[in-house]
Amino acid sequence: MPASSSVSAVSRIAYLASDVVVNSLSPTGPSLFQTVLNALASSADSRAAVTNLPFGANAGDTLLRHRSARLLSYTALAHPQVLNHLLLHLPELSATSTVFHIAVTDDLSDALVLQSSLPFVLYSRTAQQAHDHALLASRLAFIESTAVLHIFHVGDESEPVEEVDADRIAPFLYAERQSPRSSEQKSATDPSVLLKTYQSAAFATVALVRRPLRPFTQHGASEPHTVVFTLGRAALNYDIEGLSFVGVSLLKPLTPSTILSAVSPSVTRVVVLEQIHRWSMKWTPLYLEVVSAVQQGELDSSPIVQSGILGDTTTVTQSDIEEFVQRASSEAPSTRLALGSPPSAQAAIAAPHVPKHETAYTKILANLFSGRLEILNSPELISLQGEIATTPEFALGRARGELEEREELVNAVRELLRDPAVSIEIHSLLSRWLGAKEDGVKSKQIGDELAAALEGEKLSNPAAQKILLLRRLLPARSRWIIGSDAWAYDLGASGLHHAIASRLNVNILLLDTTPYTTRNSVDPHRRKQDVGLYAMNHGDVYVASTAVYSSYSQVLQSIMEADRYNGPSVVLAYLPYNTEQTPALEILKETKLAVDSGYWPLYRWNPAKEREGKEPFSLDSDFVKNELQQFLDRQNHLSQLTRSKPEVAAELVGSLGENLKQARKQRAQQAYNDLLNAIDAPPLTVLYASDGGRAEKMAKRLATRGKLRGLSTTVATMDSISVDDLAKEEMIVFVTSVAGQGEFPQNGRTLAKALNVFAARGEKPLTNVRFSVFGLGDSHYWPRPEDAHYYNKAGKDLDARLEQLGAQRFAPLGLGDDQDADGPETGYQAWEPLIWKALGVDAVEVKEKEPEPITNEHIKVASQYLRGTIAEGLEDNTTGALAPSDTQLTKFHGIYQQDDRDIRDERQAQGAEPAYSFMIRVRMPGGVCSPEQWLMMDQIADEHGNGTFKITTRQTFQFHGVIKRHLKSAIQDINRALLDTLAACGDVNRNVIVSTVPSLSKLHRQAYDFAKRVSEHLLPRTTAYHEIWLDKKLVAGEALKDVEPLYGEFYLPRKFKVAVAIPPNNDVDVFANDVGFIAITDKNGELAGFNVTAGGGMGVTHGNKKTYPRTGDILGFCTVAQGVDVAEKIMLVQRDNGNRVDRKNARLKYTIDRMGLDNFKAEVERRLGYKFQPARPFTFDRNIDDLGWTTGEDGKHHFTCFIENGRIQDEPERDFKAGLREIAKVHKGAFRLTANQHLIITDVATEDLPTIKRILAQYKLDNVSQSGLRLSSSACVAFPTCGLAMAESERYLPILIDKVEKICEENGLRNDSIVMRMTGCPNGCARPYLAEIAFVGKAPGVYLMLLGGGYYGQRLNKIYRESVTEPEILAILRPMIKRYALEREPGEHFGDWVIRAGYIAPTTSGKEWWDRMGGEGEYREVAAAA
Repeated sequence: MPASSSVSAVSRIAYLASDVVVNSLSPTGPSLFQTVLNALASSADSRAAVTNLPFGANAGDTLLRHRSARLLSYTALAHPQVLNHLLLHLPELSATSTVFHIAVTDDLSDALVLQSSLPFVLYSRTAQQAHDHALLASRLAFIESTAVLHIFHVGDESEPVEEVDADRIAPFLYAERQSPRSSEQKSATDPSVLLKTYQSAAFATVALVRRPLRPFTQHGASEPHTVVFTLGRAALNYDIEGLSFVGVSLLKPLTPSTILSAVSPSVTRVVVLEQIHRWSMKWTPLYLEVVSAVQQGELDSSPIVQSGILGDTTTVTQSDIEEFVQRASSEAPSTRLALGSPPSAQAAIAAPHVPKHETAYTKILANLFSGRLEILNSPELISLQGEIATTPEFALGRARGELEEREELVNAVRELLRDPAVSIEIHSLLSRWLGAKEDGVKSKQIGDELAAALEGEKLSNPAAQKILLLRRLLPARSRWIIGSDAWAYDLGASGLHHAIASRLNVNILLLDTTPYTTRNSVDPHRRKQDVGLYAMNHGDVYVASTAVYSSYSQVLQSIMEADRYNGPSVVLAYLPYNTEQTPALEILKETKLAVDSGYWPLYRWNPAKEREGKEPFSLDSDFVKNELQQFLDRQNHLSQLTRSKPEVAAELVGSLGENLKQARKQRAQQAYNDLLNAIDAPPLTVLYASDGGRAEKMAKRLATRGKLRGLSTTVATMDSISVDDLAKEEMIVFVTSVAGQGEFPQNGRTLAKALNVFAARGEKPLTNVRFSVFGLGDSHYWPRPEDAHYYNKAGKDLDARLEQLGAQRFAPLGLGDDQDADGPETGYQAWEPLIWKALGVDAVEVKEKEPEPITNEHIKVASQYLRGTIAEGLEDNTTGALAPSDTQLTKFHGIYQQDDRDIRDERQAQGAEPAYSFMIRVRMPGGVCSPEQWLMMDQIADEHGNGTFKITTRQTFQFHGVIKRHLKSAIQDINRALLDTLAACGDVNRNVIVSTVPSLSKLHRQAYDFAKRVSEHLLPRTTAYHEIWLDKKLVAGEALKDVEPLYGEFYLPRKFKVAVAIPPNNDVDVFANDVGFIAITDKNGELAGFNVTAGGGMGVTHGNKKTYPRTGDILGFCTVAQGVDVAEKIMLVQRDNGNRVDRKNARLKYTIDRMGLDNFKAEVERRLGYKFQPARPFTFDRNIDDLGWTTGEDGKHHFTCFIENGRIQDEPERDFKAGLREIAKVHKGAFRLTANQHLIITDVATEDLPTIKRILAQYKLDNVSQSGLRLSSSACVAFPTCGLAMAESERYLPILIDKVEKICEENGLRNDSIVMRMTGCPNGCARPYLAEIAFVGKAPGVYLMLLGGGYYGQRLNKIYRESVTEPEILAILRPMIKRYALEREPGEHFGDWVIRAGYIAPTTSGKEWWDRMGGEGEYREVAAAA
């Protein structure tokens, strides 16, 4: 909700005038002041320190800690739980320069509680008055060193406000008093003295704002018989004979003379109307002031003074006022009058707003305990019980009352059991209920039967009547109290202590919403107590620390354990967000940072296990906080003392990173000592920052060449050196590439930030350093003029920053551009000689041959058929990573080394290595698996991975988050499921994919059998896989040697992909594969053979026009029997002719374009010994999946589930992983994974349909009603695990689709299929270059936008815009989709229409992909920019 004009104006004045602003957050959603204050604090003109306090927290302590501030401001929405805390501190605060800005809505009651303790109280009706009074209050407090209460109405956004310029506020505050103090010796608290002080400040404020400021305003008759004083937001602008209105703005000091000046001798009646609806005392404050003034005044005749309540006067008319005055004259003076409608009862009892993010936990409770969940402090109770219903004290009282009543119920059941008159049936039910009284399901079922039986028997025993009276308690309830982290600031005052110490069987869910990155921005004196540690010290409380965005399964386990525990339970739930608009992706990243750093450890403490002699503590994350570690160490020590056979549990609770840090420190020290011993000449230090490896290779090559010239050279990453150590170097060369939008690569950011800090201080620590910088970039990567400064920005910034810090440049800045003829080498070749010349070694003749750089080809041939040192690396416990060369080899074993990029920067700042983990990809030809294999994959994800697994675009399973020590056991479990990971990645033939056409059951079976034969035939023959992962050693030592009959010791130049398509569905995108087989049937519907394609591939490098995507060419037709041999011979031609020098041009697509299609085909036919037959006709009509139920030719049923982006996981209200697990337990058919990342439950017999449909419905897996756009979408993994990702993909595409599908729905296209794909980098895992709309990541939040792909994968798309952000994407698509809806021809797809409409040119071949990019005609990017 946007802030109102008055709130914005007051917040601005408070921020600009104060040293410190303390803001109390609101109980209902975002704070009124918070948004404005946060915006001001983040602006360039940042001035005051802003402290936000949780709702209900005691602000007095914080204000007193800042009492030394020149001016202190406090902002809050009036609420008794906030303001009542201040009362005890006001006597001390009244003598400090503090302004209390209290916003009110329709009742001044809560705010006026403070007025008796403060010397000045101002009241503002309008937004302009609130602005001016905020200035006046600030001036008063600053000049007089006194506290001022400023009460103002919230109002709305439409109220006009004329604000004072920011640069005029400070001079206004510091200006001298405009009138001297009185020479009379009066007390500083005397009202007349205070009034003069007010007037002095008012004069100064009027001079600033040029608007009048008076204690009150009066209008109406000059000689009235009735005066109406109003304190509130009243619109009484009427001229009524005999009536005068006085609007009070200065409530304190309000002297009798001031009041009487408004009461002329003609007045016979005074009515005081105050907007006070919940005043606890008999007389209201302004009424008392007026009565007192009239009684003290020497009036000829004292008027009658009456009190009244001022309501909403927006609908009050002149006749209503006249009637009110008439009524006042007829009522007794003591009668309380009223003008205007009172606040609606509904508004007064409105339930507090529950932020939408918090439903992530409440939905889990509702799903787990459906029918028996009881939220003891539910907001819904406010309408019946008032605001106290949400407090923990109230909830605990409810729990105690219910538990005592249930104990009475149990006693009544036992008493009735002893009654011999009870029938056998009821006796049995009573006994069964006692045995199941704590079981949520059985207690309800038996309880219902028992109540019905007792009602039927009409027993006279009082115990029976008692049972019926308490029948609502027969089902076992799961009782929960839900609170926020505000309860953790004062455990005693919040009532949380009483709940923890109660020993009652009640559960507490505490939500902590403080983001990890802002954890230090809160008031350091108001630290939250560690509730978990506090509760664990009680010894009899179940405690769990959870985070739903880190481990959903751990949350489920913790909540279920808490429910089962007989005693108090505290579940701490982490949910970091600032506002309701905080995206889920941001919450996920904050959670990961908090968990990984140990700030928010995941654990469970179950005292019930200790009573069973088991370890009570379970650590579910890698790190714990020091305080928790000390508790566990002490607990473990005490446990050891009481055991006859002590056990060591340190590994269980120890921080898994400590040994790693120590080992790394020792290795670094040893390396440093070796370096010192080696130095015997003036050294050259080469530092690099590189993400992709090119800058690293260039830096190491430079260092090697330096050594060959006799220099003592050292090469390292930029982040390996501190600024202090940098200052000790003499000659330094920097080589840096660029990441994102001109940022430094990951391993150079720490040093770059440190250099910026020194520059900001104006220091020059590098005066003795001589340097040169070489930067690598792509001038075409940011084609728009406004983005051109991103080109080589890291290198340019580093060069300028070093000079700013006093370093001297010994060679000019060198820049390498990917767009040059030889790429960055063009610039490098001109720059390197300048280095040698400056060092005086340019004339040195280098006779020794420069070592050849190590490439993937060297690694493969030296690996002993893919062994390398993988086995040794797995045994190295000092690091979570493998050696760089081994990470190239593990790809052949189906394994990629990765790290969590969400927390990479944070771990680097902590001095820890990246959070390494591994991705494992299964080889599963055709994507078919049994239910038993599915269950094993589900188990592997939980036991070894991150609890989820992914269906990939190559029809297989992929596990993420597998740490090194789990690698071998995970692969062994995969092997036990009769699957493997060999050749799922690497420079070999990868997983062979097959169209999933459920309706063509027989044809699919034949194609699937063919795919398995191709996969097995092209499988590497090395035994390294079985040796390393399955512990199967070579027979007879080394007597038997490995041999690769197809691959040889170099294997292939690059990856090789094979697909089998079954028309009319091209769901495998057969033209995107190195080799494609398009199934051709004979006149009987039998598989006759295949049309063979070759040369497809997706990978591209941004800006490198030597790289491009390509669709495969059709070579001809082959029979089924010939197919395996054809695949082999095409692969062998690629093996012998592929580019092994440049991996970016090593795929088969480049080999064909280099050789020429005819020559390539002839070579394949020569090796085959026969020619291809002419291609046979076929038809494709789509490349998406047919979702929902279909029936095959054999009568079996098949259901295609929509799995967004292939991620199998459990989420609130989408427990897909659990649902598919349940299906796998009963399913008698198979599962088929699709190349579009969906899942088919196949071969369901008719008699099994009800069971499968029931489970699908139960877990909402039968929902295929999403938009056509969403059902046709696909994304790769990208962040946080993929090391190549430049932008989000899987986590962002659903968010983007939410917005684009609204545009589709507005134009009647909800059910129309438009193929949209997204990848985080240009390598093309999700096959984006064949999509009708595609986005390819370039930098965080920035994408390449492509249009015009063929709907059934027959045509490449083309670059439409080279850099777009989300607002630009939506701005482009909105008019485009609208036109498509209006102008398309029948059956015309979006990709075809954008070409016909002139937005983009068609791509006719891969080599022409870059041609005519950027749009056509009026839609060209340059035209759009103009």
